[in-house]
Amino acid sequence: MKASEKLDVYNLLKTASAQILGYNSVEFSGNVPDFTDDPENIQVEEKVKAKGVTLESIVQKISACQNCILSKTRNNTVPGEGVSNPLVMVIGEGPGEEEDKTGRPFVGKAGQLLDKMLAAIKLDRNKNCYIANIVKCRPPNNRVPEQQEADACSGYLAAQIHILKPRAILAMGRTAVQNLMKTGQGINALRGKMLDYNGIPLMATYHPSALLHDERLKAPAWQDLKAFREVLLNIQSDYEA
Repeated sequence: MKASEKLDVYNLLKTASAQILGYNSVEFSGNVPDFTDDPENIQVEEKVKAKGVTLESIVQKISACQNCILSKTRNNTVPGEGVSNPLVMVIGEGPGEEEDKTGRPFVGKAGQLLDKMLAAIKLDRNKNCYIANIVKCRPPNNRVPEQQEADACSGYLAAQIHILKPRAILAMGRTAVQNLMKTGQGINALRGKMLDYNGIPLMATYHPSALLHDERLKAPAWQDLKAFREVLLNIQSDYEA
């Protein structure tokens, strides 16, 4: 709930109490509490519960979305795919050409490399992961999504995270981690560190497409994945089963 909404409720209760108890406005006056906005994840939770949102309904809303200019150039929306109770939610930047054709995330060359990266630490999109992106439509020529485009999709992603309740998040690349963590820091400063997304452990590493362009990044990316594996071992005892 927003601070302004809390203040409205407070004033309503104050007025009602004054009338019931026979106080006047002066007698009932006092220091007004300092209200603050609830954390974003709590606001999302309230909206999801109130509207009965499901993964299926989110997919339907994404498919009909016209919230930004990317809706004008897409062939298919790419909401995400994976298991419904994932150990890990993998979040990338946005769909590429192959993803735009198929409506599935990470199926091009970068996606093939991602599958190998996940397999190296016993993760699989068909067994214990859900894969999504910051934006659900392909930016023209695979450019970096603009901030208003990422913002237009942020509600969908937040609702997905709330419903899926992943035990951990793996952010692939700068765009993903910057949008999730609301920071301007670069990927080199953020990668390999344990971060917190509304109570969910989050780690960032290089996007697979970056590894395809610069093989020197593969060694540090592998270090990140090994560190993330240790996090998962601490989270879930049957992770390696």
